[in-house]
Amino acid sequence: MQSVELAEKISEIAVKAGDAIMVIYAKDFAIYEKSDESPLTEADLAAHNIIMEGLKAVSDLPVLSEESANIDWQTRQQWDDYWLVDPLDGTKEFIKKNGEFTVNIALISQGKPVLGVVYAPALKTTYAGVAGAGAWKIVDGVKTAIQPKAHDGEECWKVVGSRSHQSPEIQALLESLGGEAELVAMGSSLKLCLVAEGKAHLYPRLGPTSEWDTGAAQAVVEAAGGKVTVIDDSANALKADAAPLLYNQKESVLNPYFLVSC
Repeated sequence: MQSVELAEKISEIAVKAGDAIMVIYAKDFAIYEKSDESPLTEADLAAHNIIMEGLKAVSDLPVLSEESANIDWQTRQQWDDYWLVDPLDGTKEFIKKNGEFTVNIALISQGKPVLGVVYAPALKTTYAGVAGAGAWKIVDGVKTAIQPKAHDGEECWKVVGSRSHQSPEIQALLESLGGEAELVAMGSSLKLCLVAEGKAHLYPRLGPTSEWDTGAAQAVVEAAGGKVTVIDDSANALKADAAPLLYNQKESVLNPYFLVSC
């Protein structure tokens, strides 16, 4: 099922959702009154509706979206394959109008993200990946293959950190690398994409996330050749044999801490 052709169709859906978000993003947020919907809620729901309609046209699989997350575990645990959606990731970035927010659509199969599309509408940039077929980035209609960049042992480590959520544990990890390290700030699921395209070596996530926050970007990272692994509190975060981050394995949709690496 996972194919480049399907990924291209999903990319089209993500772009349409992004266009709807940008109509609201272009408004003056100050004109919204307390009695009105917030611009964030309006953009979220507009994108969600477009994505749901688009997925229905190309697939009969169930969908778990942040905007329709009240599907009970008894139902979800029966799913082998399903779509995992975050219509608008990076709420703080959207409100701050810094452009670092994304539309995220992933295909999950047997707990693994096998196809993912991450679209940043304000940046007009698409990241996509398909298991076994590689990953790519599209900017201004130009499609370019992407892959992570391994650390050469001498250069400065580039470690992605959240622009909105800083964790004190990050500093400890930077110190454990044993060399100079540069913190690369970024918002939303674009943090994982920086590793996928070789602009950073690591992204440690030592704070709360939900499965829809990561599914699409993890598919991109893994299709590109990178890894997304669970950080075990009792073990070294950089263990080579760490378990991969999996989906729909439990009632809670919260992720454990994880590490994105080249």
